Amino acid sequence: MAPTPKHLTGDSSIATWLAHPVGGPIIRQMLAQAGQSADTLRPVRGLALKRLVTLSKGAFSQDLVDDLVRRVEAGEVVADAESDDEPADTDTTGATAVEKPEWVERLNQGRFAGQTIIVTGAGSGIGRATASRVAREGGRVIAVDISRERLDEFAGEHPSADIVIVRADITDDAAIAAIVEAAGDRIDGLANIAGIMDDMTPVGDMSDAVWKRVFSINVDGTMKLMRAVVPAMLAQGKGSIVNTASEAALRGSAAGAAYTASKHAVAGLTKSTAYMYGPSGIRVNAVAPGPTITNIQATFASPLGAARVQAGMAVMTDAVESDALAASITFLLSDDGVNVNGVILPSDGGWSVA
Repeated sequence: MAPTPKHLTGDSSIATWLAHPVGGPIIRQMLAQAGQSADTLRPVRGLALKRLVTLSKGAFSQDLVDDLVRRVEAGEVVADAESDDEPADTDTTGATAVEKPEWVERLNQGRFAGQTIIVTGAGSGIGRATASRVAREGGRVIAVDISRERLDEFAGEHPSADIVIVRADITDDAAIAAIVEAAGDRIDGLANIAGIMDDMTPVGDMSDAVWKRVFSINVDGTMKLMRAVVPAMLAQGKGSIVNTASEAALRGSAAGAAYTASKHAVAGLTKSTAYMYGPSGIRVNAVAPGPTITNIQATFASPLGAARVQAGMAVMTDAVESDALAASITFLLSDDGVNVNGVILPSDGGWSVA
């Protein structure tokens, strides 16, 4: 006797939906009608279906989730145009995979109480998730972003938190001074998260404009803020800096030449500064994110770059949401990371060991 299919809800993972004998064909039919295939959902297959409501920014509504659940409960049968595809719930050995429980963020109340933490890129993605977690764990957040609109929206989500918003371009010296001034005399932590991607071009196709812009934000902006906060941290004998590296700081197959070189530079900045200032009480580490759902979009300006990077991504792990990266970053920022200095921490679901 065949096993009874799993009852599907909005909390069921996308992989479970795609593998379901009723839900799978319905999802694939919906994607086909939009000119897409199930491969579109592969990077987020481990997430609950309901997460698409937030991630799609309105393109995938709660009403649509409710309608899909209703259609499955009614036992609706549709033709499955992709029935020959590999089942979404099998691993590379062919064994049936057990659905993993969804990770649940657990706050460490008061972990940042009495501390002032600067977070760049706080208007969206990993920066926003990190700023939110610091604020919810009792910290005073200096939230920095190029977009005032995104900052206002972020602050509005945390009306009772101690948040100072600073609209700033981190490549501008005057803006760096304004950030430090907003923080005041005490700066306990800096999360350097603002950054941009390149256009996946190899060095032979590299334009000066792309090279300069990527380095200006990812390297110069990171260095300028590190330099700016060091005096306050030295004066108090304590501080924590967390930079954002990338899988591209660990391998050559994750991005184009400009982004890859910039993140290798961030790794070098991190290690040098950790060595120089470790005896003075300043810890400097970096996270190397893997696939993460943010508002940073990859573009491919070179056929060679596109082919090579996409080949390298064949072993890429499933994407996670930004709060999973915030968990790693806030660990390194906090006193919980007291004995960690000069580390480039892969927070990539195991991509770096593939």
